[in-house]
Amino acid sequence: MSHRLSTILLCLLTGCVRFQPQPLSPAETSAGLESRSLDNPGLKVFLEKNLNRELSTWPAAKWGFEMLTLAAFYYQPSLDVARAVWAEARAGIVTAGARPNPSVGFSPQYVFNPGPDPAWVQTLNLDWPIETAGKRGARGAQARHLSESARLDIAATAWQVRSQLRSSLIDFASATRREALLRKQIAVQEQVVAALEQRRDAGALASSEITPARLLLQKARMDLSEAQRQQAEAHARVAEAIGVPMSALNGVEVAFDLTALPADLDHLTSSEVRRQALQGRADVLAALSDYAASESALQLEIAKQYPDVHLNTGYEYDQGLQKWGTLGFGVDLPLMNRNEGPIAQAEARRKQAAARFEALQAKVIADIDRSLVVYQVAARSRAGAEALLATQRKQQESVEQQLKAGAADRLDVLTSQLELATSELAVEDGQTKLHQALGALEDAVQRPLKAWPDLEQGRAAQAKQEKP
Repeated sequence: MSHRLSTILLCLLTGCVRFQPQPLSPAETSAGLESRSLDNPGLKVFLEKNLNRELSTWPAAKWGFEMLTLAAFYYQPSLDVARAVWAEARAGIVTAGARPNPSVGFSPQYVFNPGPDPAWVQTLNLDWPIETAGKRGARGAQARHLSESARLDIAATAWQVRSQLRSSLIDFASATRREALLRKQIAVQEQVVAALEQRRDAGALASSEITPARLLLQKARMDLSEAQRQQAEAHARVAEAIGVPMSALNGVEVAFDLTALPADLDHLTSSEVRRQALQGRADVLAALSDYAASESALQLEIAKQYPDVHLNTGYEYDQGLQKWGTLGFGVDLPLMNRNEGPIAQAEARRKQAAARFEALQAKVIADIDRSLVVYQVAARSRAGAEALLATQRKQQESVEQQLKAGAADRLDVLTSQLELATSELAVEDGQTKLHQALGALEDAVQRPLKAWPDLEQGRAAQAKQEKP
């Protein structure tokens, strides 16, 4: 008997997975993160795969929104977390599909008043559980729905990464452009103050009349300092959105054209795109998978009302007598409860999942409506600022002509230039708000974005070669 038990245990232990320690070293992981750069050969392969073109110059000197977005998909830690969650969910499918293992029991007994036969009684019992009422199928369906939800969450996280990067790039481009315009305005303002001081020295003006111009100059300088701060902060947020240290952007031209806008909004405002957003956004599909998982969970709890069957048999060595048990069975008797509590909880969780799905769709509708209205208002505002700028340019040309004709002086020309610089700043602000509104509209419909499975497969192919 002991020999047989040893053989059985050896066979069972042969296929066991052994623990492989993988300790984390903060020094190594931080060094890996600090060493991330935009000249990584693996990143080049990933870009070429998704851009469908070869990058003849590497590392690239100029990075636009599309290339930076792909770099963020390659490096962003939040996507690595989403991938790990999906891997865990996929493992849950294996767990859900596993059949319950049979159990074996060995019960030695000692007879204190034995007869002529040995005093030991050895009993070996085998119990084989069989699940009923489709429990395994419901459990597997729930795991598959949860896995699909986790997979879709990768796409939803990718869109959040793209949104954060776009917002940071808009702020960086706007602050850079604003800095240049403010420097131009300050240069003109300094000439205005100098011209007024000359008139004061000539006795044509009182000192108090120069104060407003000096205050405007000081304000412009403060605005310049604020624009420089915003530029530095936005530059840091660009690196954060990509998932690289700021040093990785040193010597890299980050380009985002604030003047480039879609020729029309049909690809974002059509009824078909609206329908696709309400039914096909990654987070909407993930919420739908969560609801399907809650239904499978309810099916599982209902199935648990029905007891599983346990087939059993055994062998007994009783003081020289060998006894083999015939096939028997056993079931749990549902006398004290019929799983009412877990069923009620599963029903409540299904209602909760349905409510969350409807709430998400309502939010999508509100986001689309709001972002479209804001975009239309921002477009009209920018058009008004551009019209004002065009008027200011004509006014400046007129003043310059008057200067040539002797009907205006240098101060009049400087004043018109200052008004023109102010109008250019207004147009720049309008352009920034228009891009921000366009970004909000893209976020509402989550378009455009290349098919995520293609992007994910391209990233996964490189992940094996990438260090932390």
